[in-house]
Amino acid sequence: MENHIQIFDTTLRDGEQTPGVNFTFDERLKIAKQLEKWGVDIIEAGFPASSTGSFKSVESIAETLTTTAVCGLARCVKNDIDKVYEATKKAVKPRIHVFIATSPIHRDSKLMMSQEEVLAAIKEHVSYAKQYFDVVQFSPEDATRTELPFLIECVQTAVNAGASVINIPDTVGYTYPTEYGNIFKTLKENITTDHEVIYSAHCHDDLGLAVANSMAAIENGALRIEGTLNGIGERAGNTALEEVALGLYVRQDHYNNQTKLNLKETKQTSELIARFAGIRVPRNKAIVGQNAFSHESGIHQDGVLKNPETYEIMTPQMVGVKTTEMPLGKLSGKHAFAEKLIALGYEINPEDQKTLFKQFKTVADKKKTVTDRDIHALIQGTEHEQNAIYQVETLQLQFVSEGLQSAVVVIKDNEGQTYQDSSIGSGSIVSIYNAVDRIFNRDTELLDYRIDSVTEGTDAQGEVHVQLKINGKNVTGIGIDHDILLASCKAYVEAHAKYVSEFEVKEGSH
Repeated sequence: MENHIQIFDTTLRDGEQTPGVNFTFDERLKIAKQLEKWGVDIIEAGFPASSTGSFKSVESIAETLTTTAVCGLARCVKNDIDKVYEATKKAVKPRIHVFIATSPIHRDSKLMMSQEEVLAAIKEHVSYAKQYFDVVQFSPEDATRTELPFLIECVQTAVNAGASVINIPDTVGYTYPTEYGNIFKTLKENITTDHEVIYSAHCHDDLGLAVANSMAAIENGALRIEGTLNGIGERAGNTALEEVALGLYVRQDHYNNQTKLNLKETKQTSELIARFAGIRVPRNKAIVGQNAFSHESGIHQDGVLKNPETYEIMTPQMVGVKTTEMPLGKLSGKHAFAEKLIALGYEINPEDQKTLFKQFKTVADKKKTVTDRDIHALIQGTEHEQNAIYQVETLQLQFVSEGLQSAVVVIKDNEGQTYQDSSIGSGSIVSIYNAVDRIFNRDTELLDYRIDSVTEGTDAQGEVHVQLKINGKNVTGIGIDHDILLASCKAYVEAHAKYVSEFEVKEGSH
């Protein structure tokens, strides 16, 4: 067998045992094809004896794949072994995985078998499987809670019967790295064999140690890792294969061995399985989570912009992610903000950037993440205000009584002079507009009022459009702000300002 860390993917068997997950026949076939494209060595396609559907699915996968070994699971039961043989016989590389529980709690409470009976079952059924398969894998279920001397006996019995792969399952996620690694070291030192034996690790994540335990197994001689994409599986799940693969790649200086996976297919494979399983990948999930290559802290963003290796130990392209993301938020700095403006196509001088950055910080304090659309809206709103001859300086609102609202509006002209007035109205918008009309001392008719969301989410920025009739002239105004009432006020003031600049100035010039 080739000297690399083999990847044994059990997404279609152990992964499908995740509560609530039930892949369809077509989904299982699509997953198998993508796993082959990803480059796994062996796919555990299912448990053929468990149902007719499982048998047909394993059979179809075996007939379809062209390079990947297809494995079926079997208890130490001859009918199970027969079913695996029938389901996988057309595979380019048919494999079988035979198991029996070996720990005291399983022997006494589940199997009701003595040690001698377990050893006899291993010998009989591994030998039986060896008649049909060149490569037989044996697993002592719940190995990490099995007495080490008895575990050695079980493994030696399986090897003597012809097993060439020995898998050590941490079935309930009980062990820890030092202890698990020592099991592999002990087995390699004590098992005698006249044929090559590959040791494999199969870890569950009940204590959050599945990947760490798997890496400890590699350090102690394991050449195969079993697990699932995204770490799905029973209870807390299985070893996340993508984490093992990238751990070996990034720290090859330590492990001195790698998988043969096509790492660029990692993200796509993860997304396919997440979609079919109906289990969203957590944002902070290592390697494939949405935040895995995202930097929001200003210090981190500045470092990554200068040299990505300051905060990235692997590139996003390595796993099939197009680019590093730098979501802008309240922790983002001037450097990241300036780079975002360039990326969006804006050429803004340093002084105006300082003003925009202050406004960006105000928006960022109100929103979890500032999107590209927020930045566009911010610049658009700033340009409106910079070009206007009047700008809103202050807006205050207060409930009066009997449904009436009171508004105080302060505006400033482009020469720095301020104007203030207040009014009441049947609602917030009415009271604001009455106050603005009092400042300009005009009677107006509101022809149209419209709110558009310029960004997504419940914390979106709003864009308010108004159309007024002043002295028979129609004018429009736009206001953009996170606060929709302030945006409404800005729009109304802009409409008045347009009337002043477009009509009063012209009329005064005659």
